[in-house]
Amino acid sequence: MNKKILNILKVIGFIFIGAVLFWLVYKNQDFETIKQAVLKAKFEWLLLSMVLGLLSHYSRAARWKLLLKPLGYDVRKKTLFFSVMIMYLTNHAIPRSGEIVRCGVVNRYEKVPFSTLLGTVFTERVIDVIVLFILTVIVAATQFHVLIDFLNNNQAAQENLDKISNSLGIILAAFVIFVSMLILMFVFRKKIKQLGIYKKFQKLIEDFLEGLKSVLKLEKKWLFIAHTIFIWGMYFVMIYVVFFAFDFTSHLSVMAGLTIFVLSSFGIVIPSPGGIGTWHFIAIETLFVYGIEKDNGRAFAFAAHESQMIMLIVVGILSLLSTSLIKAKESKKIAEQQTEI
Repeated sequence: MNKKILNILKVIGFIFIGAVLFWLVYKNQDFETIKQAVLKAKFEWLLLSMVLGLLSHYSRAARWKLLLKPLGYDVRKKTLFFSVMIMYLTNHAIPRSGEIVRCGVVNRYEKVPFSTLLGTVFTERVIDVIVLFILTVIVAATQFHVLIDFLNNNQAAQENLDKISNSLGIILAAFVIFVSMLILMFVFRKKIKQLGIYKKFQKLIEDFLEGLKSVLKLEKKWLFIAHTIFIWGMYFVMIYVVFFAFDFTSHLSVMAGLTIFVLSSFGIVIPSPGGIGTWHFIAIETLFVYGIEKDNGRAFAFAAHESQMIMLIVVGILSLLSTSLIKAKESKKIAEQQTEI
């Protein structure tokens, strides 16, 4: 089957899965009420939100380039941007699969070792988790009453916390097994080194560690920090500006916006396609604590999330097609050069 047709079919499949999941979230809701509220929204604010989201993704690609440069890979920024957008597109089908896909795209078109790319992505995610943790601490310190009300008003949230507490024993057991495996590997290291697969695995680990160390070799550390601040700043602002799209949320404060942004971010962290369902639930319930009726909260969540999803799908599809076209042009150029020779 033609590769272009196969890519198009994959994209259609992603969209279909996303549509089904979205329907499951809203199937029991008064969709007509939500529809009327969304139709009354000021769409210029939603458009601005989409633009801000796109800028954050471009900045993520630029930040990734800074990580790869000291490792000796001067990757084209457009390739990195396309791979980031394809990542978000893929995440709407299979949670967290996008990280692997974006490394695969850059590996295919720029010939950077996959394990090295994976190491830099892991470094990125560690930094992002640190930023989210800092923002969570700020919210917890300034909006503690909101967090308490959120938990008190949501039995499901409390049950999830109980499940996490009950899982500590399993986590501890898994840690013990992991440490035991490391000890066994150390004891039998001589025999393991004789295995044929050992050298290949060792090379993969070395490349991965090289990717992890990329942040220590940064030539432009302040620019990297600036991109990180910009990315998360845009993440927040692209949600906050949607407040002004509706009369019932336009009065909410910046701190209310930060609280909703931080708490709903955990809806993206939780493995679900593009945060569908989990993001909506947390955003709606947090808005309710701030006095926003749930039907209005659903309208806000619908507009804020789906405007971004539309942008990600459209730009993701264009990125997928663009990478295919670029590869086709490069292959044609190489073929022509070989013919001339």
